Amino acid sequence: MRNEDDTLLEAIDESIAIARGARCPLQISHLKTAGARNWGKIDAVFERIAAAEKAGLDVTFDRYPYIAWSTGLTNMFPVWALDGGDEPFLKRLDDPATAARIRTESEDKAALIGGWHNVQLASVKAATDSDAVGQRLDDWGKARGLAPYEAAVALLKDSTTNVSTVVFGMSEENLERFLAHPKCMICSDGGAFAVSGPARSGRPHPRGLGTFPRVLGRYVRERKVITLAQAVAKMTAMPAQRLRLAGRGRIAVGAWADLVLFDPATVADRATFEDPFQYPAGIPTVVVNGTIALREGQRVGKGCGKALRVGRSSSN
Repeated sequence: MRNEDDTLLEAIDESIAIARGARCPLQISHLKTAGARNWGKIDAVFERIAAAEKAGLDVTFDRYPYIAWSTGLTNMFPVWALDGGDEPFLKRLDDPATAARIRTESEDKAALIGGWHNVQLASVKAATDSDAVGQRLDDWGKARGLAPYEAAVALLKDSTTNVSTVVFGMSEENLERFLAHPKCMICSDGGAFAVSGPARSGRPHPRGLGTFPRVLGRYVRERKVITLAQAVAKMTAMPAQRLRLAGRGRIAVGAWADLVLFDPATVADRATFEDPFQYPAGIPTVVVNGTIALREGQRVGKGCGKALRVGRSSSN
């Protein structure tokens, strides 16, 4: 969507209008209410989805089980300032005609999430700023004698804007309401990481290693937000059907044998924002395309996955 915070409702209206005009289903990906001043919009969000469905639109959405999102540090700056790419943006930061306005609007974005302390630095391109990874932006700036906004600008200049962040700005109560909604599927929105090797870098969002066991452990077993059956469906059958992945997302004769064996009493995410490189507990075996890919927490054999093409037969 075009926006997930101050103009969230307008962005949903726009998405619905586009889907209706194109005569196609709508998948809102991902649905969130960003910033405390927008948390109260959740009822209006649900009302819009219900109204669109009542009017005949096929609409669903997805959500990951965390109250922080991950994006580039440039997301803390106004959209108009980013127009044209990195070079024009960096010039505008120092241009007397635009610098003050950019700072004012960036500080407002920081206020939206409760302050710059809610921005955790996940990765930087510049080796000179490697000590910033894993730190809160204001803390890193303070150590260098910089105000938070000045620290953000310095990081972006040093890394030619190639700085990623984890931003805390969502409501736990809203998260649970999203997960429980019948039109919600579970997504990770995460990258592919490993606890060792080249796939371990920076301090990424823990969703890359913890999303699905977190749902099973925290939101099914502990919080009882949804049932185990609902959780499994939201992770498997619903998205497979939505993406038209034939033979996937269910256990049936003739379907592909993609199986995750887990213990409902112990399954849990271990990945945290402080230490995201930790595999989950309670998942002893994973089978991909009928081949054991994980046994007792250890990867076995060669890769047995394959690219899936939407709408094709299960043989592809």
